Amino acid sequence: MGRRNRRSEETIAAILAATEDIILRSGSERVSILEVCERAEVSRGTFYRYFSSQGDLLDAFSRHKRDRFHAAMLCAAQVSDDPDVRFRAVVDYLEAYLESGQARRLLKVAPEYALGFFLRIFHDSVLRLQDVLCVVFDAWDLRLGIRIDRELVCEMMIRYVLSELLAPQGASPRERSARIENLVLGLVTRRLSPVPDL
Repeated sequence: MGRRNRRSEETIAAILAATEDIILRSGSERVSILEVCERAEVSRGTFYRYFSSQGDLLDAFSRHKRDRFHAAMLCAAQVSDDPDVRFRAVVDYLEAYLESGQARRLLKVAPEYALGFFLRIFHDSVLRLQDVLCVVFDAWDLRLGIRIDRELVCEMMIRYVLSELLAPQGASPRERSARIENLVLGLVTRRLSPVPDL
């Protein structure tokens, strides 16, 4: 049974890798089941064992990309128990994600698909980032004597990453990392100052 599951996982991984290759080269509207099968070296019958249609494949591909993003972010955060080191590791991961260029490439070749993907994963990414940074926020709450608005901080971090994908400022990786850190620290420490009346 374990061997069969492993083979199924390998087949699905090959199909998803072929899908990614086609999307990044030609766009999502150019994904054909026949080409995916040829690239993944599987028969159409095998393909239909796992996916019912092109739409089902694209949905599965979106979930796969989302899960990989979140798993890598969690892995990056686990480098240390020190909250400040953990926070920097997450910022470095977000920077590496921007630097890899795959999301930008997806945006260029399949803009409609990419925008839909970003919209679908946005809320989930905010929640996952809160989970990943929970230890950091707990430590900062104690250090600062306040309750940080975790959802707001995480939402702004994800929005910053998306803004860099959509309208890059040409900043170096170090500058982008500093901007993310300054954004978060500004949000956190702003809660310590009274908000002026408008």
